[in-house]
Amino acid sequence: QVQLVESGGGLVQPGGSLRLSCAASGSIFSIYAMGWYRQAPGKQRELVAAITSGGSTNYADSVKGRFTISRDNAKNTVYLHMNSLKPEDTAVYYCNAKIATTDGHEYDYWGQGTQVTVSS
Repeated sequence: QVQLVESGGGLVQPGGSLRLSCAASGSIFSIYAMGWYRQAPGKQRELVAAITSGGSTNYADSVKGRFTISRDNAKNTVYLHMNSLKPEDTAVYYCNAKIATTDGHEYDYWGQGTQVTVSS
């Protein structure tokens, strides 16, 4: 009964910027944490950035200083601001959220994925 909807992916040139958004909706009691993962062809899925309800953040070393994760708790939405994009950032980006539902269950929910392509 929980849905994560992502938006903001697309094609951008190296050095460009992009902002991803992910909004959670449904029978939500509380969201403990939200984050972004990415997966390139032939590679394993990796954590890009995460943020807790208290605002603590964690970033992959490869994106530190270039990406910023933020959260609007009132809107149940997480954002990923991506600057100085590199071709190696090309991947499908997935939103993730650890959510307690109104019926008392806790679960990791995933968005459908959005393609980010960095190419000249």
